[in-house]
Amino acid sequence: SLRGSWRLRSGNGSVSLRAEVPGCVHTALLCRGLIQDPYYRFNDVMYRWISLDNWTYSRTFKTPFDVRKWQKVKLVFEGVDTVAQILLNNVTLGRTDNMFNRYSFDITGVIQEVNFVEVRFSSAVSYAAEQSRCHKAHSIPPACPPPVQKGECHVNFIRKEQCSFSWDWGPSFPTQGIWKDVRIEAYNHYHLIYFSLTPFFVKSAQQWCLEVESIFDVVSSKPVAGLVTVNIPKLQTQQTFSVKLQPGEGSIVLLVNINKSSAVEAWWPNGHGKQTGYNMTTTFMMEAGCQIEKFSKAYFRTVELVQEPIPGSPGLSFYFRINGRPIFIKGSNWIPADSFQDRVTYDTLRLLLKSAADANMNALRVWGGGVYERDEFYDICDEIGIMIWQDFMFACALYPTDQNYLESVRAEVSHQVRRLKSHPSIILWSGNNENEAALASNWFSIPSADMGVYIKDYVTLYVKNIREVVLSEDKSRPFVASSPTNGLESVKEGWLSRDPYDTHYGDTHFYDYNSDCWNWTVYPKTRFASEYGFQSWPSFSTIEKVSSPEDWSYTSNFSVHRQHHEGGNIQMLQEIGRHFKLPQSPDRVKHFKDMIYLTQVMQAQCIKTETEFYRLSQSEIINGEGHTMGALYWQLNDIWQAPSWASLEYGGKWKLLHYFAQNFFAPLLPVAYEDKGMLHIYGVSDLHVDHKLTLRVVVHAWSSLEPVCTLAKEGVTVKAQSAVPIYKESISNLLERCRNCTRKSCVITFCLVGEDGLRSPTNHYFLSSLKDAVGLEETQLSASVSQQDDIYIFVLQTTAIAPFVSLDVGSIKGRFSDNGFLMTEKKKMVVFYPWEPTSVEELESSLILTSLLDVV
Repeated sequence: SLRGSWRLRSGNGSVSLRAEVPGCVHTALLCRGLIQDPYYRFNDVMYRWISLDNWTYSRTFKTPFDVRKWQKVKLVFEGVDTVAQILLNNVTLGRTDNMFNRYSFDITGVIQEVNFVEVRFSSAVSYAAEQSRCHKAHSIPPACPPPVQKGECHVNFIRKEQCSFSWDWGPSFPTQGIWKDVRIEAYNHYHLIYFSLTPFFVKSAQQWCLEVESIFDVVSSKPVAGLVTVNIPKLQTQQTFSVKLQPGEGSIVLLVNINKSSAVEAWWPNGHGKQTGYNMTTTFMMEAGCQIEKFSKAYFRTVELVQEPIPGSPGLSFYFRINGRPIFIKGSNWIPADSFQDRVTYDTLRLLLKSAADANMNALRVWGGGVYERDEFYDICDEIGIMIWQDFMFACALYPTDQNYLESVRAEVSHQVRRLKSHPSIILWSGNNENEAALASNWFSIPSADMGVYIKDYVTLYVKNIREVVLSEDKSRPFVASSPTNGLESVKEGWLSRDPYDTHYGDTHFYDYNSDCWNWTVYPKTRFASEYGFQSWPSFSTIEKVSSPEDWSYTSNFSVHRQHHEGGNIQMLQEIGRHFKLPQSPDRVKHFKDMIYLTQVMQAQCIKTETEFYRLSQSEIINGEGHTMGALYWQLNDIWQAPSWASLEYGGKWKLLHYFAQNFFAPLLPVAYEDKGMLHIYGVSDLHVDHKLTLRVVVHAWSSLEPVCTLAKEGVTVKAQSAVPIYKESISNLLERCRNCTRKSCVITFCLVGEDGLRSPTNHYFLSSLKDAVGLEETQLSASVSQQDDIYIFVLQTTAIAPFVSLDVGSIKGRFSDNGFLMTEKKKMVVFYPWEPTSVEELESSLILTSLLDVV
């Protein structure tokens, strides 16, 4: 391994320092105290110089073996970011220009006892600009990001994390560095490069099979023969195969039949069953006498993307069947967890992914403007049952299709598919993010006479190259060329549909910041909602770490600088103003904190409304639309501390939206909406069996903790994996029954209760905007904290109904069992799960309790 300490120097040698590998220039400078935190205040712009310079990594190392004894020696880089010349002992081995590729250089004739290795980087920004200048055929838009993003240009000309040149939720930090493992490999005879397992179920034989694929570098000039034994003890399966490896890149594919008398437990998504995996050993014993043992985990699951006609509706369905069972996809979209990948630890990933599972999610879409995540990311998803919709790394842009570029992309795709295809969590490959839509809706104002050229480029890149490589490497999963797409309909229209947002096909992305987000009629009754969302600000404790007191106002230079979405801060104000009173506090910091709180309340309530609409649409077709089978809101996590669409702040703290997600993604949930004066309640279930339940509807006057009236509807059947209407009444009737109630003075809460302790979260429905609510009183909120084993119990008390009660313990890491709730009872118990050691005293002194009534 060549991990560890290297030398790093700037282009003219004026800066020279020790740097860790894997790593990048920014973190090396930070580590040595030569720069401040790049995320602090305006440093994203102040530190532009770092990415405009050309840096060089170098080190000497002793060869730990006798070079003469090995037929082949290689220098392998798992990831180089991005444009570099690689030298060993002053001999140029080659160049790199793709962050997502693995590079392997033959150094058999170059390596000595003591060696000097150099990686000479060129600025990604300059390289991208140069590539764009040299591309004479036709322009490839967009040239630059919108000015509000303070980013760099021509990112589509470089195979690098696309959002590292800036995005509408992230800063511009075009890094340089050796971002993954680097090592020397020496071998005789043969060497294993890729190893993968693909399960499939043979219906005719009613038996599971495992396709085991191994790709070798074979050194010898003649074929190498030998035996391969595959052993899965728990499934009483052991098979031995005689094989022959051809010189060069030799591959062997073995079909292992799983013993029929063993009961195979399938891998299921979170909430639908266990994530069983089986330990497996594969032993290669070749005639050359050297033996390789490979330990891996075998998972058994099937995936189908079902696109077929639906009775009573034009178009086609679009849903996933896992192990033959249709699964409603609940989750979010994943972006890189940091601008500097070397700062992302296993614990960071585990915390974020566990938070997704804890909020009842079963899927995430790894979005196409970031990176193909590292192995541990997918390992964790395999283990906790998070399905992955995996984009290839192309987003919101058109791309060149010259020969060199296409070859680089083919190598990238082949490497990534080979590396990742054994993961049961990955259920779909998707060619790009929004590029079909970009052409169909002509985002870049291409003259219609030129459109043909761009369509041809599109098909060349995603269909003739990426799709072709994916299909040759992995036949076990579906592939779509883009998202949003019309799926098979897009294919039929030559891979580019007239309207990729058509609700009758495929998936849709939907954003609307000008309508009232509490009004469900603005949302598309789509087959699959793969992106939708609203922004909010992260907590004050998160912002505080990267700002100074002069920044703490909603309109400060800092607040404007941090907002990378045109008009975003104003859009949030408008959305809040529809339903809440805007803060008026003369105290600047209190005003800022009130604003932050309201943006989080608004975001949570908006996405709740939209997601519940998608969930209740799963079993019905109305005017030809419906059968919605997926809801992935934008976005799960944050790349830095700034306003964004995320439900988890940078560092992992849960926003109110994430607490709401825990409820709106609950396996059993009653959902209400209003249509033409009628209140409809649906029972939504992801459970595998039907349940007879009681629906409890409680109406409260805002002015009293005593319910005005309650209704229990017994014997309500909520069907397995569906959404069914279970209650309907005109609102005027309901209010009449509950005397003393008007739309403005009362609120409705409801939940489903079963005999066996089965219980849904309590949901709420507001009959008017809260700014118009009558009878809401100042309340005294208090909490007492106690410790029980390694968790903490908060007992809350209120003197009046309190909407959107938020508990915040500042920067103490952990999460609550519930937050942002409507408190309609005197007492409520909330559990705090710490992520690091803390104490009752610490929690008490950090606790800030807020409800809507505290906003002045």
